[in-house]
Amino acid sequence: MNGMGLLKGLAITFKELWKKPVTLEYPEKKEKLPPRFHGSFTLYSEKCIACGLCQQACPNKVIKVGSIKDENNKRKLASYEMEMKYCLFCGLCVEACPTNALVFNQEYELAKYNVEDIKLTLFKKEQITTGEGSENV
Repeated sequence: MNGMGLLKGLAITFKELWKKPVTLEYPEKKEKLPPRFHGSFTLYSEKCIACGLCQQACPNKVIKVGSIKDENNKRKLASYEMEMKYCLFCGLCVEACPTNALVFNQEYELAKYNVEDIKLTLFKKEQITTGEGSENV
């Protein structure tokens, strides 16, 4: 009786021995990620209306949106920064964006050596000195 369990285990081992391995040599080969993967962020600045809904939706207050007013008194995006060390990657900011300007991308290698490098600046416009300063939405 005890030898049957050993033989059954060896049979499974030999059957699996000839199959293709499921592991990848990570730094050289990278696995294809699903489209809904929550990686880093991409900001399409031409779509962004600087409404600040993403900033309000963030539970950890990671996002800082800076805006300026143009000649038509409309808000324009001046800066967009994220403190990635506090980000939960929950996706509430992506869902809150009415123009789909903020989306997840496939980048997942986010480790840095210095804490200062973790801040992600997605957009930085040259400050316009027309008397109107930038405002935080």
